[in-house]
Amino acid sequence: MTAPAPNGVPDADARAAPDAVSCAGLVHAFGETTAVDGLDLAVRDGDVFGLLGPNGAGKTTALRCITTLLPVPRGRSVLFGYDATRERMAVRRLLGYVPQQLSADSGLTGRENVTLFARVFDVSRRERAARVAQALDAVGLTDAADRLAKTYSGGMVRRLELAQALVSAPRLLILDEPTIGLDPIARTSVREHINAVRAATGMTVLVTTHYMDEADQYCDRGALMHRGRVRALGTPRELRTGLAERRGNTGDGEPPTLEDVFRDVADSGLDDRSGDFSDVRSTRRTASRVG
Repeated sequence: MTAPAPNGVPDADARAAPDAVSCAGLVHAFGETTAVDGLDLAVRDGDVFGLLGPNGAGKTTALRCITTLLPVPRGRSVLFGYDATRERMAVRRLLGYVPQQLSADSGLTGRENVTLFARVFDVSRRERAARVAQALDAVGLTDAADRLAKTYSGGMVRRLELAQALVSAPRLLILDEPTIGLDPIARTSVREHINAVRAATGMTVLVTTHYMDEADQYCDRGALMHRGRVRALGTPRELRTGLAERRGNTGDGEPPTLEDVFRDVADSGLDDRSGDFSDVRSTRRTASRVG
């Protein structure tokens, strides 16, 4: 019998799961619109993995299936050996999730926000205060912990949401467009804090973004999505080198960027299917609240 881990979940390593996340033939549709169309994806344990593409590519829907927030009518999603359909609670105990929409309460202090998440994730009363303090310190918010969240800047709000996700000490941190709506300085600050936490804990990070420069600098591997499917997969260097070879550019001229790779994979890049009215409204609402 598999011995339980301290958080009550059987030790995932004992199941010999080779990947942190493994999706095979994942499909999800909203009515007649197929948002995720046969997604095959593998995220290695300990990697920072970028799920890349424009609004409407299916990234957020894929994340919601992986996190059990949406059902998986076809295909399979497995996290550390646990089936996201049949073992939903076990999967949820392994996750920290920062959605694209704001999750912090402006009427609470930073400490109160993180404490609320600690209670939701069933962090024991004995450990709660220390875990909250540790999470706030990890994202550089100790000095601002007892201020109301509504007084925070956009970058501080994102870091607060990161602390909320970290308080349960997850094995997998999932971030949906974590730097959307932030200025370049705040974007850099958020990314640096994410990297520092990952380096200190060794956790796996799965992040969606349409900022290709971020993926190029911070992701170990990435998958370029277009119309609900993965169109290219590899390290940023492999993706750029592959495009250079397809173009016959082996050293002359400017090397391709990840944006060039995406445009090549998606034929024309953004098109009429790249998001709908609700996508635009959601993105602008989030950006306006953290900006």
